[in-house]
Amino acid sequence: MRSRGSQSRLSGHSFGSRVSVLMLAMVATMATIYVAGRLWQDAESRAYLIEELEKKTGQGHLAVSVDDTLKIIACREQHKKLSALEMELAAARQEGFVPKHFSGNDGKHATKKVLSVIGIMTTFGRKKNRDAIRKAWMQTGTAMKKLADKKGIIVRFVIGRSANHGDNLDKEVETESSQTNDFIILDNQVETSEEKAKKIKSFFIYAVDNWDAEFYAKVNDDVYVNLDGFGGVLTSYLDKPRAYIGCMKSGEVFSEPTNKWHEPDWWKFGDRKSKIYQIYCYDTLSKYILFPLYEFFDELMQQ
Repeated sequence: MRSRGSQSRLSGHSFGSRVSVLMLAMVATMATIYVAGRLWQDAESRAYLIEELEKKTGQGHLAVSVDDTLKIIACREQHKKLSALEMELAAARQEGFVPKHFSGNDGKHATKKVLSVIGIMTTFGRKKNRDAIRKAWMQTGTAMKKLADKKGIIVRFVIGRSANHGDNLDKEVETESSQTNDFIILDNQVETSEEKAKKIKSFFIYAVDNWDAEFYAKVNDDVYVNLDGFGGVLTSYLDKPRAYIGCMKSGEVFSEPTNKWHEPDWWKFGDRKSKIYQIYCYDTLSKYILFPLYEFFDELMQQ
């Protein structure tokens, strides 16, 4: 026979045991939930990483070589340079920058954006070539204006000044220009074979400053141009920013001055057997020649 005190002690001990078991069960349940959650997160992370790896592996991105890394760095540097030039050009325009190195003989040019400005590189003693071009494919008079208005193509002969400024050579060109009104005379450019590359750069500067065009092109005065086909090709490149089109000559760059296709700046294109050749048709790239940044331009051409 047990006393009431003994029964009370047994009852209290039983109650305490049940509470301990309950607390232990709760802690175990919470621990199970926590561990399960972490395992689920780790599984999701692993699945994501595997998926990304499969994507990159499937696209061929197994590894990046040292050459690829250097190319990426070079592209980023060029992008920075172009961005800096854009900012400088915009700032200069806002300050009213207008080059005063050249004088034109066309009067004021239209502000409407055109498709292309074509500069025909010519020189003294080539009037027969110029007359042949005028008859063959270059419009004259009112037809020249219609070509610019309807097709957005402006064509001009480009020539510099005689070494003896104001001599008969200069006067003959001035007389011809007053009759045809189809010349760009570069006053600060001496007309010599040694200055050919500089003359082309000077033309681009003049053209960009005087016309707002999608493309700026250069041809020689012994070339026939199909203007319809030319316009069609340029139109197909309108959606490609900073596009350039040119005669990519297959073969060595001619370094001998006696050769007809002699390139005075042949050294910019590697060795004499380099298969890279000069590019002659630019769009927005020409705007970067507005500043005296020839070092940057040469660097860009060498790549």
